[in-house]
Amino acid sequence: MSSSGHGHTPAAWTGVIISFIGFCVAGAFMVLANVTGFWAGIVLIGLGAVVGGVMRLAGLGSEPKRSAAPVAAVAQPQEG
Repeated sequence: MSSSGHGHTPAAWTGVIISFIGFCVAGAFMVLANVTGFWAGIVLIGLGAVVGGVMRLAGLGSEPKRSAAPVAAVAQPQEG
């Protein structure tokens, strides 16, 4: 399990699940030689990204991690 919590949010899971369904739909219709169904699957893949982004903006995603200050910027005690 990741210590950063990357992707363990409702927004991430929802976006990935919708995109995965779109991938499966596009793949199935590509094998069936159905152009309309293929493009419907591609639209679902994009919809998954949009839904995940909207959910993140609504507060269902993880907060961006603030990195610690660089070591060089931290005051060092001077020896003398």
